[in-house]
Amino acid sequence: MASIICDATITGKRLPKLALMAAKPSPVLIAVSASTCSSPLVAVCQVSSTPDKKANFSACKQLVEEAKERGASMVFLPECFDFVGSSPEETLSLSESLTGDTISQYSHLARKLEVWLSLGGFHERGPDWESDRRAYNTHVIIDDKGGIVSVYRKSHLFDVELPEKGVSLNESSVIIPGPSLVPPVQTPVGKIGLGICYDLRFPEFSSALRRQGAEILTYPSAFTIPTGAAHWEVLLRARAIETQSFILAAAQVGRHHEKRSSYGHALVVDPWGEVLGDCGGDEPGMALVEIDMEKLRSTRRNMPVQRHRRATEFYLGLEEA
Repeated sequence: MASIICDATITGKRLPKLALMAAKPSPVLIAVSASTCSSPLVAVCQVSSTPDKKANFSACKQLVEEAKERGASMVFLPECFDFVGSSPEETLSLSESLTGDTISQYSHLARKLEVWLSLGGFHERGPDWESDRRAYNTHVIIDDKGGIVSVYRKSHLFDVELPEKGVSLNESSVIIPGPSLVPPVQTPVGKIGLGICYDLRFPEFSSALRRQGAEILTYPSAFTIPTGAAHWEVLLRARAIETQSFILAAAQVGRHHEKRSSYGHALVVDPWGEVLGDCGGDEPGMALVEIDMEKLRSTRRNMPVQRHRRATEFYLGLEEA
């Protein structure tokens, strides 16, 4: 069985590549060993979801268990961690409420392992389900007691036609947009601002979360291969540099079914814009990376971008003129 390799850094120092032989059906990428760390560790995961919810949970559970064993305080799963449907009808039929089996299973897992979870894109049945049969794309944070502590519903929907790239997706045919941002939530690894995938392309979104005190921004995603190859890393690094925040971007990877594949490259980026972990574009796994809050504080102290920012009225003046 082939070994899987992941690059990572810790406290600003480049580590050698580490390989772990996959002993279970789903391969696992391990970036660093918990024994070397003094700051909290996060596990940013990469998975290949299919329409089979049971198999998806089994694969994600394995990653969460491995991350906890390696010392992670919080585990981040990507958009569509629950499933990737092969049609709008299948997607809607597989969706659930927040009180359904899927979230209950993850709540039990978090409580059992005493680990926090970021569930980065759950198909949640909408408020008018009986009449309109549409869902939210929902990011759920679960604490180590199994309780839901924050829920964000995706604001920006991916309705895009790029025929020259072979990309045609109409998210709004199934998903309804969430009503608002939610305040950053305090966790053992820092204060986290919640986003999902396409939200990444809107810098005002991340700036708003930064103004509300976010130290870490999350963009769990299922990027297409063409858009990912062109824009994924550069956008994530830009959001990190603009907000001087850690960026944690769990990702879908590989082929989900005959109609859809994802780019992968789950990333962790530090407040200076340096990539600390990259899971590559081929296999499921994780990047296990230290969150060094002193790096965040020094970056913000030495280059106080937020203090230099002009009042909102300054930027609106051009629009009004």
